[in-house]
Amino acid sequence: MDEDLIEQYRYFLKDSIRKEIDFSATDQNKGVDAPPIEKPYPADAVRIDLVKPETWKSIAGVNLVAAIGNRQSRRTYKKTPLTQEELSFLLWATQGVREEVVGGHAYRTVPSAGCRHAFETYLAVLHVEGLNAGIYRYLPLSHQLLFEFSEDRLAGKMVNAVFRQPYPGNAAVTFIWTTIPYRMEWRYGLAAHKVIAIDVGHVCQNLYLACEAIGAGTCAIAAYDQEAVDRLLRIDGRDEFAIYLSPVGKV
Repeated sequence: MDEDLIEQYRYFLKDSIRKEIDFSATDQNKGVDAPPIEKPYPADAVRIDLVKPETWKSIAGVNLVAAIGNRQSRRTYKKTPLTQEELSFLLWATQGVREEVVGGHAYRTVPSAGCRHAFETYLAVLHVEGLNAGIYRYLPLSHQLLFEFSEDRLAGKMVNAVFRQPYPGNAAVTFIWTTIPYRMEWRYGLAAHKVIAIDVGHVCQNLYLACEAIGAGTCAIAAYDQEAVDRLLRIDGRDEFAIYLSPVGKV
């Protein structure tokens, strides 16, 4: 392997980059308004209310020790659809808002550097009760789903976008997390990019544990065709791009 290239990529993992950044020059310290903590959407967009956490009836929960002990990547799923209540729980567990705070951030169910939460959650829905197949986006501030668009042959396109790994084609739903880097860059400049990568791991681990509570499984996917996934979501690939995927189904 190219030793210089290895060193370059290893350097990204180190905290040394902070020594090279003038944090007084970040947009936050320049007095620039914080970017929105949720991607805007048209006023007439179709939104679907999710079951609120305080009214869940079927989410019985699971012992945390058991959830951690049983956690594993599961790649084979039943044809049983997820219920909307189960989907509501998984979304809350991964990006749910506990408290919105004035000043451009919100406390969520997962940690994030500087409480910036630089992600959007898209869903490639195939088998969820009461939902048509298609691409949706989670709106954490209102705990709703935003219908983005329907897509012909969605299952096959998902499989192709992850280099023919079959799991998204057989799942009830695939979580696709995109990042909007500027949310983190606004506060941390170039140091943002390392913590974005760290933060998405927090999110996906919560999905793994939440799946254990509802008899479902998931398998994180980091090997995907970047351009294909971004095209499928109809995002620009520069100011927003896919960073992690995880199909979910009953096991």
